[in-house]
Amino acid sequence: MPTPLSETTILLVKASAPALAIHGTAITKAMYARLFQDAHIKELFNHSNQGEGGSQVHALAAAILAYAQNIDNLAPVVPVVERIAHKHIGYHILPEHYPFVATALLAAIEEVLGDAATPDLINAWGEAYWFLADLLKEREADIRKNLEAQVGGWNGWRPFVIAEKRPESSVITTFILKPADGGHVVRQKPGQYLTFRFTTPDGSQVKRNYSISCSPNDDHYRISVKREATGAGGSRFLHDIAQVGDAVEATPPAGDFFLPEEPVRPVILLSAGVGLTPMVSMVEAIGADYPDVQAHYVHAALNSSTHAMDRHVRSIAKDHGRISVATFYSEPAVTDAAGLTHDYDGFISVDWLKLNTPFTTGDFYLCGPKPFLKSLVTGLWMAGVEPERIHFEFFGPADELLAA
Repeated sequence: MPTPLSETTILLVKASAPALAIHGTAITKAMYARLFQDAHIKELFNHSNQGEGGSQVHALAAAILAYAQNIDNLAPVVPVVERIAHKHIGYHILPEHYPFVATALLAAIEEVLGDAATPDLINAWGEAYWFLADLLKEREADIRKNLEAQVGGWNGWRPFVIAEKRPESSVITTFILKPADGGHVVRQKPGQYLTFRFTTPDGSQVKRNYSISCSPNDDHYRISVKREATGAGGSRFLHDIAQVGDAVEATPPAGDFFLPEEPVRPVILLSAGVGLTPMVSMVEAIGADYPDVQAHYVHAALNSSTHAMDRHVRSIAKDHGRISVATFYSEPAVTDAAGLTHDYDGFISVDWLKLNTPFTTGDFYLCGPKPFLKSLVTGLWMAGVEPERIHFEFFGPADELLAA
């Protein structure tokens, strides 16, 4: 455990919160500009979230502000530390990278706040930064040690071969990945993700997180990826260029969103679009390992052409006997009909969940686009669901979701 923060540091950092509320985004923009002058630091990041107005800039500003506001009571920060630690495992952030961030952050505070950034304030923020950094490094070391101790475990980037590639819908394709060395894979916790590093034909490097869509096993991982029409091209690389036999690199499974080893409450799995991937991993695990667990798989898609893995999920539910499946189409095709191709027209709502799931006793797991998550996470909370029963995964800076 790091040395506790001094009282002077706590007072100075907390007093800087109003300035951070005004200038936080300018500080994080300046910080990233300094960081990315170093090529080996720049390549650590997922740059789809960077740039002018990038969501990561705003997310980090919100996180720094929250840290300042809670510096005298860090209990609310602990879940965020856990999430960041797993992201660092995914992107292979190491202890030697932390000093670069410290230098860039403190210089950015000085640059933006000017005369208000007194030597005492900079020293206080330096102490506060290293306190948090040491917490993260300790947690990351524990996660890495645990992963490496397991059968099939590894640290850093490992080559995988695409053993199978098959379409699941008009927009989602599944990839079966096996280690290039012929060894085992570490069993993920159902719901966790892999972080991939691709080199695209133009020579640029792309890093992306994709949820594992199969239940834990020793042999392989399965990811099911939506082809995005725009962006830096991780999904388009996999869909349009990568072929069976090609190699990709991945770090070990990570993420603080997963099914507990022994579920003690009913499980309600809510997803939209390609957000179904961690839910399929969970429902496979429930089907195989938890015969007594009551589960509800509730999924939203545009229509039957974009809906993936429905037959597979319903087969698992039928064999298990205590899993129910409900699907919603928001834009049904002319050949779609509620009761035949899907269960309901429209969107998943809190009112529907109240009537059709163990609303007051179950654990809710959510994954999907930001509007879907923001609506339902907020809606569940406002309807009285305790925060400890609401679990969600979101790929990208989750500033708005955390605020909700």
